[in-house]
Amino acid sequence: MLTADLVSTRRRGEELRLVALDAEGRVSAVELAARLLSAFKSCLGDTEEALTAALARVEVGPRDYRLKDALTKLLEDRCEFGPPTDADPEEVRREVFTLAASRRAALAPGGWNPRFSAIGRAYRYRILNRRSRPALLVGRVWHVDQPLDAEAMHRAAQSLLGRHDFTSFRASKCQAKSPLRTLDRLDVSRAGELIEFYVGARSFLHHQVRNMVGTLKLVGEGKWPESAVAEALAARDRGAAGPTAPPDGLALVAVRYLQDPFATD
Repeated sequence: MLTADLVSTRRRGEELRLVALDAEGRVSAVELAARLLSAFKSCLGDTEEALTAALARVEVGPRDYRLKDALTKLLEDRCEFGPPTDADPEEVRREVFTLAASRRAALAPGGWNPRFSAIGRAYRYRILNRRSRPALLVGRVWHVDQPLDAEAMHRAAQSLLGRHDFTSFRASKCQAKSPLRTLDRLDVSRAGELIEFYVGARSFLHHQVRNMVGTLKLVGEGKWPESAVAEALAARDRGAAGPTAPPDGLALVAVRYLQDPFATD
């Protein structure tokens, strides 16, 4: 098995993100899936059946999607496929990943999976907190024009640390068997006009990070007291927490493995 660490081509310049663009802008998820399938088939020959099956499990909406949203079940920000065992990772990387930038490639041990072998993940969410709209950061931050108190949000966020039932911050369509998760880190800090949320855990529920950010924003605006976040958590009711933050500010920035194919001795 070979795994490739992916970065974006153009607009969404965050590490571990991939966006396919045509001359006019975004490529639809369906078209992108077809291009990926074609690229894999031409390079690796016998992977069409497996990749087709994986693509069949991807949920695609009626409108064009960013790859992060449309193909997350397939790629999970790292991509795996089965080339010949004697394949040169760098040669395969150059041949296959013509639709996006790829930093590196490495052979992974048998049974390794980029999603299920992970023992830790870290997400970053950024808010641009100023009156004027974003320019170069458009599509990469949540623009909030009213002043936010980052220190109050950070204090309120600490009540979410540890192992809890996160039903209040779980999407209604979440397919996880249990709402129990252990949140290892949730830091909120400000650097000028940017407010950054850094969130770490072994795994997350569907929309958990975005729901926590949307809730903490209410504290930052002064609409909620800091204690209300802990009360929302204890309610175990999605309606007790705040709204879902938009996807624009979210980026997966780190994944940890016991057996990391990219680890150097």
